[in-house]
Amino acid sequence: MIRRIVGWVVLVPLCLVMIVFSLANRQLVVVNFNPLVPSEALTTPGVGVPLFLVLFAVLLIGVLLGGIATWFAQAPHRRDERAYKREAERLNREMNAIRRPSLTVDDLAKP
Repeated sequence: MIRRIVGWVVLVPLCLVMIVFSLANRQLVVVNFNPLVPSEALTTPGVGVPLFLVLFAVLLIGVLLGGIATWFAQAPHRRDERAYKREAERLNREMNAIRRPSLTVDDLAKP
């Protein structure tokens, strides 16, 4: 319940800020995908897109690249965790095989 409330408290203002930002940055900017050619030498100036789309695209690419980098950085930890789980399961099986069955009253009464 608290997690849901915190999510709303964080996400609603964030969405409002993004909407206001988008409305404030609707002007077109020229996006060119060839950084080696000077802008004076271009016959076509590039693609005109709203500024907020450019910024959101860069933000999305950054989040995706950061997530991928984190996933690769955590790979050794995930591998170690799988190895520890396998070892714990093996030791539990070994312990259960070694453990003697508990004695009952009937076992004690037998000669």
